[in-house]
Amino acid sequence: MLTKTLFHITKKASLLCVVFSFCFIHIQAQQTKGDFWNQVRFGGNLALSFGNEFFSGTIAPSAIYQFDERFALGLGLNATFNSQKDFYKSTILGGSLIGLYNVIPAIQLSAEFEQLHVDRNYDSRTIYRDENYWISALYLGAGYRTGNFAFGVRYDVLYDDNKSIYYSPWSPFFRVYF
Repeated sequence: MLTKTLFHITKKASLLCVVFSFCFIHIQAQQTKGDFWNQVRFGGNLALSFGNEFFSGTIAPSAIYQFDERFALGLGLNATFNSQKDFYKSTILGGSLIGLYNVIPAIQLSAEFEQLHVDRNYDSRTIYRDENYWISALYLGAGYRTGNFAFGVRYDVLYDDNKSIYYSPWSPFFRVYF
């Protein structure tokens, strides 16, 4: 019951964040009269992992609007494909809202809300049932930033041992925005 309630709260919160983000960006764009695209930075993540009988690939483009030298807000997409021979295949699709704040030029704090749809299909020879569900994550992170690059660690405060697609609530990150 608590998980269901948290899901509805995070679903509403994510929609509210997206609406406020677009309003804030629109207001800022109106004030700068055409400078909007000069403040947009693009980046993302590309990851591949494979072994003898395993494959995982992720593509996650994102864009942020740099309000000033300290604060940026943006949106991202995520597409992940996994397979393990004779066990399962999964497709994970979703999006995220990210906020970045540079305390000082070298220290970056981040908050990222991620909403993913998981479709996992197990081989018929296994005892597992296919899964199809939504999962939310709220990452709070801190890292070192130099120029267009930042790396550090983040923690998922909504981590669920039974449904999360990640092994641990802690994860390293490496960001690049141009």
